[in-house]
Amino acid sequence: MQTVDAAGLPIGDDHPPRIMGVLNVSKESPYDPSVFDDPDEAAAYVDEELVGEGADIVDVGLESANKKFDVLSPEQELDRLDTAVETIQRVGSDAVFSIETRYAEVADEALSRGFDMVNDICGFADPEMPEVCEAHDAAVVKMASPPDLERPGAIEDVDWAARSAANPERSRSYADDIYDALTLNGFTDKTIVDPAFGGWSEDKTLADDRETFDRLREFRGHGYPILVSINRKNFLREVADRSTEEALPVSLAATSMAVERGAHIVRTHDVAETRDAALIGYEFRRDRYEAEHVEELDVTTVAEAERHVKRLDGDLDAAGDAAARAYEVHGLDGDDRAVLAAKGVAVTGDDPAFVAAPISVLRAAADALESPDGVLGELTAAWSTRT
Repeated sequence: MQTVDAAGLPIGDDHPPRIMGVLNVSKESPYDPSVFDDPDEAAAYVDEELVGEGADIVDVGLESANKKFDVLSPEQELDRLDTAVETIQRVGSDAVFSIETRYAEVADEALSRGFDMVNDICGFADPEMPEVCEAHDAAVVKMASPPDLERPGAIEDVDWAARSAANPERSRSYADDIYDALTLNGFTDKTIVDPAFGGWSEDKTLADDRETFDRLREFRGHGYPILVSINRKNFLREVADRSTEEALPVSLAATSMAVERGAHIVRTHDVAETRDAALIGYEFRRDRYEAEHVEELDVTTVAEAERHVKRLDGDLDAAGDAAARAYEVHGLDGDDRAVLAAKGVAVTGDDPAFVAAPISVLRAAADALESPDGVLGELTAAWSTRT
């Protein structure tokens, strides 16, 4: 996993989770407490409510990305940039300042006037964005998005035919489209990927967001740090049947889970609480070995392994050896044990027995055993559907 230096702030596996607080100079923004048009008031908010409560990064929005509003032109965003620049000049505390924009022209001007990094909500739909960020040696968050400056995050099928050919057994998934969208127009050396949680398109469902969250570890396969923006999102609120105002606890639970699954930055309006939740997730994350030449990958499923194999130009068949499954099994007789052992499945213990093997071995065993019944039938059903 690559570590990204954002104006001296390291972001990556070897560093604590970073908290990105939000400041808006856009009157359209739906979250009133973060909206300011006076630089002095905005700077005070940054010092007291954002950095003062634990934000490492302050993300400044020039317009609301809500799809119900008209998209501003680069010229209109630039008209609002003065307020943003005057604000960061008045801030007394130490923070990394990110400009949220979809336009390379705006990013260039902001980086030239004191901003440290870019949050591109259109995922390099402006093809000049990578070049601008590289010219300024600036970190850039790349949100999964179609190549369309007016439709941030509105992912549709990116390359289903190619993906289906490479993985014929995998059913179509919105999370796959999100993953693939992040590759559009490439990456810079200082890219941070954002899986675009939220209602960016009419077709996207809450189940799509939940699946993407469930598969968050797969996004480590890009090899770049991950940002998540999940604060009080609908896909979490629905689980607990909470309103936006009541949704802080579900956001904090998801924050800990996201960091444990590999997220490196959490974007939020609830800075102090989110910081604490992120630190809990970081404290209890998987302990992975890392040395100068060796990095243990965070892999728990074949799909997660496939992401890394593909990035490293390997054979996808190897992914089945990267994850294993273990079972407690009751009622195995001697013949069953012999059959399993002959297929390379480890069996130990009396009754119940401990049964385990890499997923590739379990799948091969399920294919080789023809219509078994009883205990072996239950096992092969599990191996065929749950691995």
